[in-house]
Order: sequence, then C-alpha cells, then structure tokens
Amino acid sequence: MHVPLWLALLVVGYLGVKLFRPPAWLIAVVLLGGFLLADSVLAPAVSTLVK
Repeated sequence: MHVPLWLALLVVGYLGVKLFRPPAWLIAVVLLGGFLLADSVLAPAVSTLVK
C-alpha cells in the first residue's frame, strides 16, 4: 500500500492537533521555523542529523 507523503503528514498533523491541542502560536512557530531552517545554511547539517 502506497500512501502519498502529503496525505500521511496531513493525517499525523490533524491527529496531533486534535489529541494534544497545542496553542496556535506554537503551530505557527514550528511551521515557520521549519520553513526558514530548510532554506538556511544549516539545512545540510540538519539533513545529516536526521538521517
């Protein structure tokens, strides 16, 4: 069974918000921080750390 990555992330995100109820500002900070980090000079270091 092949599930697209966007669908898996959508389901995990929905369940995370529904079950843990984080504040909206925390969600915004995490999304914006990840977006900015992906385009920074630290991206290769994070990529190797995650793998």
